[in-house]
Amino acid sequence: MDTGTHVVMGLGIGALATLDPAIAQDPITAQSVLIGALIGSQAPDFDTVLKLKNNAVYIRHHRGITHSIPAVLLWPIIISSGIMLFYPETNWLHLWLWTFLAVFIHVFVDIFNAYGTQAIRPFSNRWVALGVINIFDPFIFLLHIGGLILWYTGTNPGYTFLTIYGVIILYYFWRIYEQRKVIKAVKNRIPAAVEIIVSPTINWSRWHIAVKSESNFYVARADGTTITVQDEFERVPVPKTPVLESAKEDPNLSAFLSFSPVYRWEIEEKEVGYEVRFIDLRYRNKGHYPFVAVVQMEDQLEITSSYTGWVYSEDTLRKKLDIALD
Repeated sequence: MDTGTHVVMGLGIGALATLDPAIAQDPITAQSVLIGALIGSQAPDFDTVLKLKNNAVYIRHHRGITHSIPAVLLWPIIISSGIMLFYPETNWLHLWLWTFLAVFIHVFVDIFNAYGTQAIRPFSNRWVALGVINIFDPFIFLLHIGGLILWYTGTNPGYTFLTIYGVIILYYFWRIYEQRKVIKAVKNRIPAAVEIIVSPTINWSRWHIAVKSESNFYVARADGTTITVQDEFERVPVPKTPVLESAKEDPNLSAFLSFSPVYRWEIEEKEVGYEVRFIDLRYRNKGHYPFVAVVQMEDQLEITSSYTGWVYSEDTLRKKLDIALD
């Protein structure tokens, strides 16, 4: 989920914690738990600082080890121990339990996005992306805002957020049901499908769809259960040519390939050298595919510049490649 949603979820968990008698009867523990829940709800995304290095490092590692099973166990210990330095009278066990819940819920809800996480590391580095909830869901966010307003006006925070989270659980089941209907509709529309990747949008009834068959890629859109095929590409395996093998050694393209499950590729021969482009098919936007990896190299296959990330125009891409070249 987005940062704002994780923030209000942290506050919501802090509110829910007031139902715990050990917290309700101890103002110091209640305050430290609220701080722990807020920090815990953000902690797995601390790896966002990797973006300061470059996109390749960020794409390869974001929602990786910081969302793994060991991290989910370690974050609450680190956060709770740090808070205890300032609130030594706090009930450490209850602080740890509610901080752990905040960290766990952060990772758990991220699994339901199309981006996903490596939540089952170290057992597998596979990305778990269920594609049920958009990375920003107005319904979930506004429910939390409403609950915080009620808390501010004097409503019991524990029971308020217990009700809100009950509604959200039902909402998740409904979204799963809707996604299954879409997948069924895709199978009827494209019987040759062997893999279907569904990505939710901010619009409840609209979904982005990428489909693999044995011979083709299909890019489609679902409006309810009405499936519109927008693009179709021949599924051409990436050959082991000197140009492509050299391009794969580039960190930007390597990061792209570690993250993207469905893409097409193309090579353009320039006056001097080559340009290799890999295009993720999951994120079609107004006829454009904004998530790409591009590698430029000389005739001798020495890489001169590269880029991976989101670009919404060819001019912007050229500027980024020029910056990389500098």
